[in-house]
Amino acid sequence: MRICVDIQSAVAQRAGVGRYTRQLVEHLGTSKSPGDALSLFYFDFHQRGLDFACPGATPHPVRWIPGAIAQQAWKRIQAPPFNWFAGKADLYHFPNFTIPPLTRGKSVVTIHDMSFVRHPEFAETKNLNYLTAVIHDTARRADAIITVSKFSKKEIEETLGVTPDRVFAIPLGISPGFTRPSVDGIATLRRQLKLDRPYLLTVGTLEPRKNIPFMIDVFEKLDQFDGDLVLAGMPGWQVEPILARIRNSPKRDRIRHLDFIPDGQLSALYAGAELFLITSFYEGFGFPPLEAMACGTPVVSSGGGSLSEMLGSSAVTIPGFDAEIWASTIRVLLEDNTRRDRLGAQGPAHAASYSWSTTAQQTWDVYRKVLS
Repeated sequence: MRICVDIQSAVAQRAGVGRYTRQLVEHLGTSKSPGDALSLFYFDFHQRGLDFACPGATPHPVRWIPGAIAQQAWKRIQAPPFNWFAGKADLYHFPNFTIPPLTRGKSVVTIHDMSFVRHPEFAETKNLNYLTAVIHDTARRADAIITVSKFSKKEIEETLGVTPDRVFAIPLGISPGFTRPSVDGIATLRRQLKLDRPYLLTVGTLEPRKNIPFMIDVFEKLDQFDGDLVLAGMPGWQVEPILARIRNSPKRDRIRHLDFIPDGQLSALYAGAELFLITSFYEGFGFPPLEAMACGTPVVSSGGGSLSEMLGSSAVTIPGFDAEIWASTIRVLLEDNTRRDRLGAQGPAHAASYSWSTTAQQTWDVYRKVLS
């Protein structure tokens, strides 16, 4: 088999789809059969190369044209075909929701979730309009659709009218690098970040879908908690109302926004927290709560999207968004060391069930099924 994966998202994004694409192609390369060839296509007009490893795969950069120009041509005139840039392959995999013009080979697309359909109010207008315009055509043209949870598989079937045999739920993996560091490692990071008090933690892009103002509502009700709320994540779309909510909070001096934290420091940040909180309205998968579990930190989560499916009984899941109920639940956990320790002990084994090598093997299975 000759497989070509479009890795443009891995070049352009550090989180979300970019992280998925980087991890996927690394493990696709190391798990391929001897007779398989794996090509990684991306535009590299500025000749920056790749900043991640891709063993077993052959990078295929195009440096004679900016990617933005090609992408605009695809949107406006549906030409030239992707394979004209990427070369011949038996199958092309597009990990970022859409399939560009393609005149040869089979196609697989990863549609991570349907949040832009279920909650259009949380999508940036330009991106919403584009996805809405092309997603049905992408679903029609795809020989197979990969998604990241059973929840998202059902959403795709219902909203796009795709038959179940064409949609494959393949959960993502948690890097083995997410594990509980030593006590000294945790203490060192806390000193570096000046986290002197106990803290509750959330990790993720600051955007409306994450429901951060509600999390602040809950935090304000935790009068007996002598600690901080730590928000670790890059500013995203419509971040200003979130930042204004922080500034206007009576506990603003106890709310810390750390912006982006590299993976090398995240384990210690997770492990140092009393609890990890996620209040999202909707998640197709959700890396951070599983990463927190891998580091032994108890998780309190909404049931938004696939979160209940992903976290199972190893986390505390709260249906709905009643701040009093959330605050009461968190208070009980903060006071109940035995239960908190039990949840922390369950987390690593649960997170270990999500493996990138398994994700890659199941993805190869989809390729083979399509090409058979």
